[in-house]
Amino acid sequence: MVRHAQSARNEIKKGNVYFSGDEDRSSIQGIPDHDIALTEFGVEQAKQTGVVLREKFGTFDYAYHSGYKRTSDTLKYILEAYPEKERSLIKERHNPFIRERDSGYAYDMTTEEAESAFPWLKGHWRTFGGFMARPPGGESLADVANRVYTFLGMLFRDRTEENVVVVTHGGTLRCFRYLLERWDYEQATTWNGEPHPENCSVTTYEFSEELGRLALQSYNNVYWKG
Repeated sequence: MVRHAQSARNEIKKGNVYFSGDEDRSSIQGIPDHDIALTEFGVEQAKQTGVVLREKFGTFDYAYHSGYKRTSDTLKYILEAYPEKERSLIKERHNPFIRERDSGYAYDMTTEEAESAFPWLKGHWRTFGGFMARPPGGESLADVANRVYTFLGMLFRDRTEENVVVVTHGGTLRCFRYLLERWDYEQATTWNGEPHPENCSVTTYEFSEELGRLALQSYNNVYWKG
């Protein structure tokens, strides 16, 4: 699994929940989440990651992305590392079940605007935690996990013993881990004590005969040069 490369919103928001002010959001205000593009740096991240993925994992049988521009473009640039003959063997698919969490009505808001519009939201977040809390008009990560569960069911049914790459989003990746590693709610809320996945980082699972299920091999590996 690969988190998408750096997007324009990633670059501007710098990890913040909301925009800091009008100046920051002006260049991308009004662009829906599914149309947010990669930055030039993000393109380079994806290209460098593709070279290492080919070296480590060879040719994939299937390559999935969420249908969002930043995941489809990340996959496009990853696959540039593959010669044409190898690329022709990789079946590309998009699947809305692995899309980003819907952030709701505050998507384009500044911190000041969100706190004014939803003064109760911080208390709601403290009460329910980051996995269960639902932003106004949006999805909780628990909601996202429901869709990821459906996607995994398809993989387990149709892609047994195949080599699959999934290009997805940070919050969605968290839900993959919750389901595949059988986290409890505390682990889901705290990311199991581990850092948030970086842009274009790679997380790998392989089937374990001992466990009888997919087992985590590595998390948040970064193969591009900063």
